[in-house]
Amino acid sequence: MDKNLQGIEYLQQGKVEEALKLFSERIEEAPGEPTAYINFGHVLATVGELERAEKFYEKAIEVDPEAGAAHYALGTFYYEQERLEDACRQFEQAVQSGLEESDAFFMLGMTLMQLDQSMFALPYLQRAVELNEEDTEARFQLGLALAKAKAYDEAIRQLERVIEEDPEHADAYYNLGVAYAGHLEDTEKAMTMFNRALDVQPDHMLAGYGKKMIEKAEEN
Repeated sequence: MDKNLQGIEYLQQGKVEEALKLFSERIEEAPGEPTAYINFGHVLATVGELERAEKFYEKAIEVDPEAGAAHYALGTFYYEQERLEDACRQFEQAVQSGLEESDAFFMLGMTLMQLDQSMFALPYLQRAVELNEEDTEARFQLGLALAKAKAYDEAIRQLERVIEEDPEHADAYYNLGVAYAGHLEDTEKAMTMFNRALDVQPDHMLAGYGKKMIEKAEEN
């Protein structure tokens, strides 16, 4: 078996030393190939060796600046460390390098959303959903981005699809409730959505607040 694949199997089994040994061997055999550096970085990140992990991700990019997977790996590392601007740059580079995978577009969109740049996030989240129609979380984030862009009808359409695919998605029910109340002015349907969110997640504070706001308005 390929040493990278075998090393990944060892890592999944918790055999860290064995995984590192195989990735080290692969680096010696093919020092110009980025994959083993990326995998070595993954192992180090898993065991909390963050500074060393970053260096291995950077080395993967150094040996092949056009390796989209290397930029994606470093971007994910930065995202997990909440270094969002650094993550954004790496995800952009991954996409520009031709990494045509749903996760790359999703993570770029997510990072831009975290940076309060929802308009810029929109096309990447749309592309993530196009590449993987079954990615419910990407569709949910697309719905949020559309709502922030005031494209409410399309946001509602996407969020309705989310609850079809995942009937336990409390946040989707809540956001649908907000859209029904604010955009469509349909308080009955909004109340249904807030109640459904609370059925799924009884401590959903925002849904509880939304429900109380409608009840107060109806009393007056």
